[in-house]
Amino acid sequence: MARGVADTEMIRRQNRELILGVLRRSGPLSRSEIAIETGLSNATLTTIAAEFVTQGVLIDLDAPAEEAKARGRPSVKLTHNRKAGYILLIELDVTRCRLSLLDYGGVLVDRVESAVTPSTFAESPAPHYLAERIQLIYTRNTELADRLYTVAISVQGILYPDGSGMKWSPIAHFAGLDIVSPLQARFPITVKLYKRGRLMADGMRWLEPELTHKTVATVFIGSTVGMGLTFPDADRFDSDIGTEFGHMIHIPDGALCRCGAHGCIEAYAADYGILRSAYSVPARTPPAHAVPPGDFQQIITQARLGDRNALHAFNLAGSAIGYGLNRLMSIFEIGRIIILGPGTAAYDLMLSSLREGATSSLMGGINGLPPVTLVADASEPVYRGLLMKALTELDRNVFAAMNQQAQSVAE
Repeated sequence: MARGVADTEMIRRQNRELILGVLRRSGPLSRSEIAIETGLSNATLTTIAAEFVTQGVLIDLDAPAEEAKARGRPSVKLTHNRKAGYILLIELDVTRCRLSLLDYGGVLVDRVESAVTPSTFAESPAPHYLAERIQLIYTRNTELADRLYTVAISVQGILYPDGSGMKWSPIAHFAGLDIVSPLQARFPITVKLYKRGRLMADGMRWLEPELTHKTVATVFIGSTVGMGLTFPDADRFDSDIGTEFGHMIHIPDGALCRCGAHGCIEAYAADYGILRSAYSVPARTPPAHAVPPGDFQQIITQARLGDRNALHAFNLAGSAIGYGLNRLMSIFEIGRIIILGPGTAAYDLMLSSLREGATSSLMGGINGLPPVTLVADASEPVYRGLLMKALTELDRNVFAAMNQQAQSVAE
């Protein structure tokens, strides 16, 4: 009997998750539309929908006035109750920390942004700094504090296997600490770290639904070089793949990378590597902490005017990216490459050497360079990926898991 009850509860939870998931992907839907999308029977759907509405997780939308006047009974659409819960997104990189508080419908409620410098986490260890930022959000939104469930943090670098912190990060003094446990001990929230490269790929899938059935590689070119790789079957791989693309060795014992190694792709293709090459600075010179956008644009302008050193710098960058893609394409069949970040402004200057590198192997020569899409602003895919990760976690682990006797969460 106990096994039967457990199986029934598991199926009920899976069905609840199905309904929340289809609404998350498609937006407001009628009960009949949800039944078609999920394959659930009308009886099962009606029962679970009634539970969700009673619990305050979903609400019925009023029919538009024009539909209400039409002949016949208008269909009533279900959608997420924005007041059911809240999530906090923290986007952290080498130059900034941005916190965004959003409701269960994904609508922005509050936002705080601050600068990050090389000394930020030396002066205030990461767990302490982030706790202060989270406390600020609590202080500014006291009426919502008891419904803040999840904090999702986007980070750059290599995560510990248990996801508690970073083994390595380009963010100075950020690695080597347990970040998650102190925050969860201080606040009644779930905290998760997500790698920025993977978020770019996941975010592009949400922004461009036509990518659903393609294997997608996203390559960021800017102050760093990073990659995200996602597959049509989201469960095919549980861990991140390709996100340390920028730190694959391109030329053994070559130019000095910001990570401390020599010859990484990033050492040639990131903005600091391009700047070094364009001005004939020795390849072992320590990388600049940051390259002002105006300086990078000046190198692009010089290349377009025919400056040989600037053109050479972009050829080196394109070659590094191309040979890195070549290795990737020899392992996975890539359906689309999306290049993001400030480096897209110089894509045409890198294209010839990038294509040459990408197609120089057997598989590259046979398949050619996959279709490439350029996205200058990487912040939107990262933000969208982080948002949907956090909301999906809330759907799965909080609201799908609620029992039948649960009281309304929005009261």
